[in-house]
Amino acid sequence: MSALLDVRDLSVAIGGRRVVEGVSFGLAAGETFALLGESGCGKSLTALALMRLLPPVARIERGNVEFDGRELFALPESKMRSLRGGGMAMIFQEPATSLNPVMTIGEQIDEVIRLRDGKEGRAVELLEAVGIPDAERRAGEFPFQLSGGMKQRAMIAMALAGEPRLLIADEPTTALDVTIQAQVLDLLKDLQRRRGMALLLITHDLGVAARMADRVGVMHAGQLVEVSDTKQFFRGPAHPYSRRLFASLPENLAKPPEVGGEAKEFLAVQDLTVHFPIRRGLLRRTVGQVRAVDGVSLKVSRGRTLAIVGESGCGKTTAGKAILQLITPTAGRVSLDGRDLDELAPRDVQMVFQDPFGSLNPRLRIGQIIAEGMTAQGIEGDIGALLEQVGLDADMASRYPHEFSGGQRQRIAIARALAVDPRLLICDEPTSALDVSVQAQIIALLRDLQARRGLAYLFITHNISVVDYLAHDVAVMYLGRIVEQGNVDEVLRGAKHPYTQALLAAVPRIDGTSGECLLVPGDPPSPARPPSGCHFHPRCPRVMDRCRAGYPGAVTLSATHRLHCHLYT
Repeated sequence: MSALLDVRDLSVAIGGRRVVEGVSFGLAAGETFALLGESGCGKSLTALALMRLLPPVARIERGNVEFDGRELFALPESKMRSLRGGGMAMIFQEPATSLNPVMTIGEQIDEVIRLRDGKEGRAVELLEAVGIPDAERRAGEFPFQLSGGMKQRAMIAMALAGEPRLLIADEPTTALDVTIQAQVLDLLKDLQRRRGMALLLITHDLGVAARMADRVGVMHAGQLVEVSDTKQFFRGPAHPYSRRLFASLPENLAKPPEVGGEAKEFLAVQDLTVHFPIRRGLLRRTVGQVRAVDGVSLKVSRGRTLAIVGESGCGKTTAGKAILQLITPTAGRVSLDGRDLDELAPRDVQMVFQDPFGSLNPRLRIGQIIAEGMTAQGIEGDIGALLEQVGLDADMASRYPHEFSGGQRQRIAIARALAVDPRLLICDEPTSALDVSVQAQIIALLRDLQARRGLAYLFITHNISVVDYLAHDVAVMYLGRIVEQGNVDEVLRGAKHPYTQALLAAVPRIDGTSGECLLVPGDPPSPARPPSGCHFHPRCPRVMDRCRAGYPGAVTLSATHRLHCHLYT
């Protein structure tokens, strides 16, 4: 099979440092080639070099790239510009920053078409082709009015406007929930099949590569260290770095040990409700409520981990902040060891946030950040000991946050939380921004700290694949309410609620079977306008008439397993 794209000995440098070195691969029409690797390995720079869109600080040192027989690096910029809008197209990781916020979606798509062949008016047709419902109305909307999944579909529509033969997708689903990710991956696969496009898929997710790719290339430190047929690669990777990636996958981690003795209730949350008023008009009158958290009840035992799982916007982070009293609840009671939380010292409960860089003061040294909540006595020795507990050197206390990697910053955030000796740690998406190997390290660290300190964890995540390896109990949240909860075995291996089943089915796995059943259509509804009856019924594959009529009551399946679903009432 002749190559549509042929990359030979590509090297890219930034300053005096070579960040991509000697990369060579080919891609045939209709084929998908996945470029795998962790953040900073050079895979995105490789893609930008192919499109001749490198930032000013980077330069191509050597190499040749042929597309459809034409040497891309020899083309004048005018020819390259028309090729980018026609034969080659690229979609980026974060659609919100790639779309013009002051132009409607339809105007942006028509602009691409007009620049290519002087015509316009196909925006609605292209939006329909990527599965956006009510495409005519959506074409007149601005990017901020679309959900993350819709924005990514709009980006794909813009890329398709030039009818490309090669589509480069740079982490196209990283910022999306697993259910929306499954929809976008299915869309890309279907479009590729119908149009015969070649697809260069850049990803750090082994499961996505297994599901989508015909061949896989693994990048490490700027070099392509392994290229293989997908089936052969996932049967047994050859390179030591590839094997390390596999060893870091959540399914290869040991499960958390069970806590000995009878589990005693430590954190108790009863009917927690957080409603935000919607105010409009000159007098800012209240015209409605955003039901962010709507009657949530849960408990965490000492030394155990409860994971709250759900899509973005389901209310899980708001629930965590309300438990910590960072947000004043509308109603409900939160108690720790039988005492209301507002009676306890703030040090008893601490939070580790999703973005450690955003939660660490950039003007303070690490030692100062950790010391903020500590008593003066023995503070220097305690800081060093804390840093060593989280796997960092004590002498790192004199550095600033920007001098650390993402994984190291998350360790610092954990050390800061531990500095006041809390009894409960609320972890809000602590691994979502991390590569798989660093993610495995943070999970191992959290488990080790729990075993040594007897901590209780409330672990908030949209990544259900890590839950099995950290949590003892799971609560699945949808549109402000808990729809199913129980211990890990009951929920992850005996899921009953269709939403839980859909979340599990959508997780990309290295056997390539994920997302092929129970694909949930559409996006979650707005918590300002929740559907009548069961909130999940507009997306549920097993919906019945009574699901639309009233919200289902609680169904108890065992002493620990409960759910809200009309299928079991």
